[in-house]
Amino acid sequence: MNRYIEKLKKQLTELAEVVNSFQSEAVQVKVVERLLDEMIEAEKGEAEGSEVFNKRARRAAADHDDNDGTNSRKKPGATKVLNQLLSSDYFRTPHSISAIAEYCREKFNSDFKTSELSGILLKLSKENKLRRERNHDSNRFEYVIA
Repeated sequence: MNRYIEKLKKQLTELAEVVNSFQSEAVQVKVVERLLDEMIEAEKGEAEGSEVFNKRARRAAADHDDNDGTNSRKKPGATKVLNQLLSSDYFRTPHSISAIAEYCREKFNSDFKTSELSGILLKLSKENKLRRERNHDSNRFEYVIA
């Protein structure tokens, strides 16, 4: 186990310059998460008997720890929720990022930070699915269907 941690530390040190070149912390976190997932998958073959790298064992343990008997499915992510809003009538009127986050909290029971939503909203605006307009009163961006 300690061998894997030392190896992981070394690999992350080597990747730190590349990861830090991204200005957005959210992007940095996503890159590191993706890299860790790939590393775990690669190590899983080497550590077949180890439960640390076994997704099924972790998932079974998480299901076993669920004492109240409720379904432990993950909530939909920010991208999925925003795509659902995009296919609805929600973006027919302009909304700020904070208003979108509040709406997601109320309707989808998803507590997204505005920083989680901003990158996805920017991507949707670059794909011409949304228009990003500055509100002259509040001087903040608002998003509306393109």
